Amino acid sequence: MNERLLRQAQRGDDEAYIKLFQQYEQELYAMAYVYAKNKDDALDIVQECAYRSYKAIQQLREENYFKTWLIRILINCAHDLLKKRPHYEELHDTDLIEEPVALDTQFTLQSVMEHLSIEEKHVVLLKYYEDFTFEQIADILQLKLGTTKTILYRALKKLKAKLEEEGMIDEIFER
Repeated sequence: MNERLLRQAQRGDDEAYIKLFQQYEQELYAMAYVYAKNKDDALDIVQECAYRSYKAIQQLREENYFKTWLIRILINCAHDLLKKRPHYEELHDTDLIEEPVALDTQFTLQSVMEHLSIEEKHVVLLKYYEDFTFEQIADILQLKLGTTKTILYRALKKLKAKLEEEGMIDEIFER
């Protein structure tokens, strides 16, 4: 990304904004899919993120923060969608994995993640799905660095305890 494109987008150049957004669209979709757990909702989240970020592009002051700014917006969009969602998840055929052990592991990991608070989920997803540093996560979630680390370690402790309870800890970590 370059500063020229950002400045053009901030002056209302739609094509410049599209070029900026497209640089991160696939990453945003992957992250939205982790939250939504289905393609349609993930696409809705990304579309809403594009709309909100387009409307607010003038508020971004530092080009180096464009990606973290987009992710913060995406998380808010995902959170808004999840608040509206009924408390059940539809399973799609495309979500299934051929290997039965992997399928069990996938369901166990999904169910274990449900025991985390929304803040813990955010930190775990940003750290392990997006590979962000603690500093980047703290910036995205607008938390202190120490708080971010504490949240991650608390979440990992909960995940480990739940996996041990499910008898899945050895199976997951031998991969």
